[in-house]
Amino acid sequence: MPLPDLAHLARPGATLAVRVTPRAGREALLAGEATIRIYVTAPPESGRATEAARALLARALGVAPSRLELLRGVASRDKVFRLRE
Repeated sequence: MPLPDLAHLARPGATLAVRVTPRAGREALLAGEATIRIYVTAPPESGRATEAARALLARALGVAPSRLELLRGVASRDKVFRLRE
């Protein structure tokens, strides 16, 4: 499944709320009008699901994963990322 183009959301300082589902059958990113859902195959151990979600979101935004800073949700499915300059 191809990733949606979220380049229009890639503004420095923008915050993105996402819902991450670890241990999914396949990796996918679904962007609705108000929510972004990320499905990753990585388990939720040692931050692996968070890092996989960061990489997938960065690819959809067209930015480097290092530009996405996790603000909230280290141990939660609901996460908030901020795009650094």
